[in-house]
Amino acid sequence: MPQFCANLTWLFTELPFLERFAAAKEAGFDAVEVLFPYDVNAQDIVNAMSRHELQMALINCPPPNYAGGPQGFAAVPGLEERFKKDFGRALRYAQTLGAKHLHIMAGVAEGDEAKGTFVNNLRWAAAKAPAQSLTIEPINNETMPGYFLNDFNLGREIITAIDAPNLRLQFDAFHAAKITGDVLGTWDAMRDITAHVQVAQMPDRGEPDRGEIDFPAFFADLDAQGYAGWVSGEYKPRHATVDGLSWLTDH
Repeated sequence: MPQFCANLTWLFTELPFLERFAAAKEAGFDAVEVLFPYDVNAQDIVNAMSRHELQMALINCPPPNYAGGPQGFAAVPGLEERFKKDFGRALRYAQTLGAKHLHIMAGVAEGDEAKGTFVNNLRWAAAKAPAQSLTIEPINNETMPGYFLNDFNLGREIITAIDAPNLRLQFDAFHAAKITGDVLGTWDAMRDITAHVQVAQMPDRGEPDRGEIDFPAFFADLDAQGYAGWVSGEYKPRHATVDGLSWLTDH
C-alpha cells in the first residue's frame, strides 16, 4: 500500500490550521504537506509535527504574494533576483520544517526565453541546495491559465537538461488527467523521474475515489513498481474531511 500523506492546505479546513495536524494523525496519516506555510511561525509547525509524530512531505516555493501577484515566477524573465531571494526564504522554511521536498513553481510565462530562465533558475537552485529535494510540477492551463510548465514531456526535458540528482518531478494525477487524459499511461512514462505524487478525482477535484480516474489501479501500479515516495491527498473534500477518507483503505 502506498504511503499516504495529507495536504493540510486542502484537508481538515474545518479546523484552525495548527489543529489540523492532530486530525491528520488521528485519521491515520504519518506525513503532511502545506503549500504555503509562511504566515505561520515555523516553530509552531515544528512543535505540532513533533507532538503528533508527523513528517513534512512538501512545501511550495516561492512564498505567496499577498498583494495578489503571481504564484511562482521561476520561469519569468527579469525576475531572477527575486527568485533567488525568495528561494532563500523558502529553503530556510523547508530546512526548519524538515520538508522532504520543496516544490518550485514556474509561474505564468511562455516561449524560449521563459524556458531558458526556468532552466537557469533551477540549475542555480539545485546547486545552491544540494541536500534539498526539489520538484517541479506540470499544472494544467485550465486550473492555472498561462502556467509555463503545462506539459509532462517538457518537465522531463527540463529535468534531463539540468541533470541534478536533487531535481525531480512532482506527479499530480488530477493535472495528468487534465493534460493528457491518461493518468496510468502518463505515470508509466514519468515514474522514473518522479519523487512525489498528489491525487484528486476528476472532474470535481474531490476525494480520489469514485470518478473518472481508476485510483485502485493507479495505487496498485505504484505498489507493483516499488514507488517509495509519498502520495498526498491534495483535493477539495466534498463534505467534512473525515467523512471522505474511505479511499485510504478501499483499494
